[in-house]
Amino acid sequence: MWITISILAVAAAFFMSGKVRSDLVAICSLLMLLIFHILTPEEGLSGFSNSVVIMMIGLFVVGGAIFQTGLAKMISGRLLKLSGKSELRLFLLVMLATAFIGAFVSNTGTVALMLPIVVSMATDTGTNARRLLMPLAFASSMGGMMTLIGTPPNLIIQDALTGAGYAPLSFFSFLPVGLVCLSVGIIVLLPTTKWFLSPKKEVPDSGTRNKSLKQLAQEYNLAGNLFRLRITPSSQAIGQTITQLDVRHAYGVNILEIRREKNHQGRLLHSVTQLSAPDTVLEEGDILYIAGEQERITQMATVLHLVLLDHPTAHGDNGLAFYDIGIAEIVLMPSSRMINRTVKEVDFRRRFKVNVLAIRRKKEYLRQLGSEKMHNGDVLLVQGRWENIVRLSAEEDDWVVLGQPLAEAAKVTLDYKAPVAAAIMLLMVAMMVFDFIPVEPVTAVMIAAVLMVITGCLRSVEAAYKTINWETIVLFGAMLPMSLALEKTGVSQYLSDALVSSIGSYGPIALLAGIYFTTSLMTMFISNTVTAVLMAPIALQSAIHAEVSPVPFLFAVTVGASMCFASPFSTPPNALVMPAGQYSFADYVKVGLLLQIIMGIVMIAVLPLLFPF
Repeated sequence: MWITISILAVAAAFFMSGKVRSDLVAICSLLMLLIFHILTPEEGLSGFSNSVVIMMIGLFVVGGAIFQTGLAKMISGRLLKLSGKSELRLFLLVMLATAFIGAFVSNTGTVALMLPIVVSMATDTGTNARRLLMPLAFASSMGGMMTLIGTPPNLIIQDALTGAGYAPLSFFSFLPVGLVCLSVGIIVLLPTTKWFLSPKKEVPDSGTRNKSLKQLAQEYNLAGNLFRLRITPSSQAIGQTITQLDVRHAYGVNILEIRREKNHQGRLLHSVTQLSAPDTVLEEGDILYIAGEQERITQMATVLHLVLLDHPTAHGDNGLAFYDIGIAEIVLMPSSRMINRTVKEVDFRRRFKVNVLAIRRKKEYLRQLGSEKMHNGDVLLVQGRWENIVRLSAEEDDWVVLGQPLAEAAKVTLDYKAPVAAAIMLLMVAMMVFDFIPVEPVTAVMIAAVLMVITGCLRSVEAAYKTINWETIVLFGAMLPMSLALEKTGVSQYLSDALVSSIGSYGPIALLAGIYFTTSLMTMFISNTVTAVLMAPIALQSAIHAEVSPVPFLFAVTVGASMCFASPFSTPPNALVMPAGQYSFADYVKVGLLLQIIMGIVMIAVLPLLFPF
């Protein structure tokens, strides 16, 4: 027993110091439990097969898809109309909306839904996201106190009551308690998040600031001479390739991309394909994005029977998109074989499958590239599929690719997939809320994660893996067996029995306080569900022996188990927001421990009023 306590104490000390990565501390703690044979290998590794850990992995993927499709930004934009630019209104909106959802959806699922939305809202308003994400996690737990199904400990105390022959609790018996928890949370978190959750220091700029795709498009004025042409059924362009049309030679214009939209199977399966390869065969309905002078564009449209559409802008939905095709700058090296040759002579489109849109020569921007020879130090703006742009890095003798094209590609949201992501998200929520759908929450989350990948809401399976924060998964998976060790060695039972028996003679209020804070303390190291299972029968028997109603004592168990904020691994929501908010273990202690203590004091005073002894 004492070995287990020592391992837990050392781990807690390292967590508090923050000098060693939290996932490494968790793994080392798990190894010590295995080395001393406190846990078997099967028991020690059980955390990584736990449904909560698997659910967290799936929720990271779902959250990443909500970000990647721009759905988070769309929802946050609507919510921002309610909060405006006020940080106070934004804080209250996040707390209230999260608590409402958390009353009907698991707190883990609630945080997964709200996390990308809150991050997007914080970015749009210039608010420090660190001050919103921890309240988001805490509010989801507070919302869970409002209904019978809000959190597993609520169901556990219901089972304990009915098993002892008492009347069952109703669906909204928990609502007054949940409202008190939420009120206390708002009052305490409003000042403490400002005091303790200051922004992380920014990494110093290395001097090579990357230009965003939007900045590049504006700098080179790509929308200034950009036009859209649709291929009609009678067009001579149908069946020809970009090379065969040779519009640069025939009309002095440049085809930047071909956008082919498919919408035959309904809006949810709407897809957009961007094409730019020289051997792309043109089809009826294709939209050509062409750069050039308007007179030449009009001439081309007349000859080839194309319909000239509205003039797109770089800021509107009709401008250039970068779903599959991107842009980047490359600077020519002094030893480059391209120097003193024209773009046409090099034939970038055929050799490298990219298109040169413009040349930046010192402060001059050249767009008419017919006979213009390239010079040493010229910066070329190239366009093509992202994988082809990345391949340009292999030609290190001729040029250097500026910036990080892959990183910029990852930032491009697949807006046309937002309805698909929304439908999948709603399906996941429905499966978690409605009992008539025979699907477990973890299954619902994994179904949603897989659907996000196969419907294209994430660019690839690799992109899905990148959305997962493995440090958080390892931390939670390695610490879950600690609760098993505490239970197996008798530490949990010893502490709960000792504390309750020592204060039982001081009256029901003292006994209620002892049960509440014992539960609250245990939940810092053991999952709230396991703590509730251990403490519910103790609380029930203590109340019976004291000849008072067991209801307030069992409520003390569920509130104490659910309102644990001082540790990142006490509840899944706390762990989920840890990487996004760049929180340390000490951040949870500074903000969460104070809230946890105040919440306990308030509950000890309020519970006897709501549920008399």
